[in-house]
Amino acid sequence: MTTNKPDALTIQIIDFSEETKEAIKTLNVEWLEKYFHVEPGDVISLSDPVGEIIDKGGLIYYATYNDQIVGTVSLIKVEEGVYELAKMAVTESAQGLGIGTILMDHCMSVASRNEIKKLILYSNTKLGSAIHLYRKYGFIETELESGHYERANIKMEKLL
Repeated sequence: MTTNKPDALTIQIIDFSEETKEAIKTLNVEWLEKYFHVEPGDVISLSDPVGEIIDKGGLIYYATYNDQIVGTVSLIKVEEGVYELAKMAVTESAQGLGIGTILMDHCMSVASRNEIKKLILYSNTKLGSAIHLYRKYGFIETELESGHYERANIKMEKLL
């Protein structure tokens, strides 16, 4: 039996660097334009990931496949011990390879190592695969406040 799934060793998670800073914008804009639209807040955070995420205590990671950056995820510091799992995107050509799961595994490991107490995320219920993935990792629906993202119709959290 053959499989189209890549060998896990060919997918690597790398940290954000100055050389990779454009990838978060490229991947997220591709995803946003496919499913929703780019909001003013997205333009701000994606145009200055160092100032808007890294310098505020957040983290950005990329997934590479065949030496190409194909996915990204961020842990954005909300307050001490609370981070937003955000800016997760996988380029269309690499979807279905399990990269979202690998990014989630990495975030869970980082959260554990950094003694993060709670992860939150905002999503949209039309993204069934994403919601399924979040539930698989133990995220539960919580009250959605207005004004965070126009596209969000669900907020989820996971206590760690």
